[in-house]
Amino acid sequence: MAKNGKVGDGHRNGAIKERSQTFNTKTETWVKRDTNNGQFIDGKSDSKPFKGVTKEHK
Repeated sequence: MAKNGKVGDGHRNGAIKERSQTFNTKTETWVKRDTNNGQFIDGKSDSKPFKGVTKEHK
């Protein structure tokens, strides 16, 4: 499990486990997925990627 550091330092300590993210070209947003079953979990409202989540490579 990733843990947040001091408030305001802008980064996490460690990576978020069992999650990945991919870029949806149709909506131009990042989408978070569960790596165990491939189910989509969450989507970003802006075009920036999630912090501390591994990016999927095509």
